[in-house]
Amino acid sequence: MKILIINGPNINFLGIREKHIYGGKTYKEMCTYLNEKAKELSLEIDIVQSNIEGEIVNFIQGAYKKYDGIIINPAAYTHYSIAIYDALKAVDIKAVEVHISNIHSREEYRKKSVTASACIGQICGFGIYGYVLAMMALANTKTG
Repeated sequence: MKILIINGPNINFLGIREKHIYGGKTYKEMCTYLNEKAKELSLEIDIVQSNIEGEIVNFIQGAYKKYDGIIINPAAYTHYSIAIYDALKAVDIKAVEVHISNIHSREEYRKKSVTASACIGQICGFGIYGYVLAMMALANTKTG
């Protein structure tokens, strides 16, 4: 199974920004960790990141007929990006939305996700391990 992991704005600053919320691992360390976990799960992954909404839409569209699943952390775009929602719906690829922090225990505006309903599920609050949970969920939907 081939999965595309898409990270939105400021995820590239992991280990730098708000460590008390997002943890101390850097983005590079997270990517290394996810690649190791994917190998353990016999999954093939590609990881991308952009701070630009249109590039995220391009990543999603580029996944069409190339990937079996998408894991997306839209970050701040979670709360208002109809463009990302529409792109996820358009490609008809099973997607899981992931958030490092528990968005439901944070500021009121962070509690609403406009992109989650385009996904088969949402995982939040488990740090970067949430991405691993998403990989396992997508692998499980493939086999039943």
